[in-house]
Amino acid sequence: MRRMTSNDARKKDTREKIELGGLIVKAGLRYEKRALLLGLLIDTGKRIKGDEAERSRLTAIGAEAFRHDGE
Repeated sequence: MRRMTSNDARKKDTREKIELGGLIVKAGLRYEKRALLLGLLIDTGKRIKGDEAERSRLTAIGAEAFRHDGE
């Protein structure tokens, strides 16, 4: 049982990482250097802490991009 749970957790983790990588591709950043991508994420993470307006603005941009997925 423990092995199956561990295997399921590993599969779930792998799937999540694949989905997160897909976000990088969707954002048009596939060919950027990894250090730049990490820097963007760290900087943005710091900027949105406590800034609900910025968080809402970025969420709206992302939601709009997802809406255009099916087109």
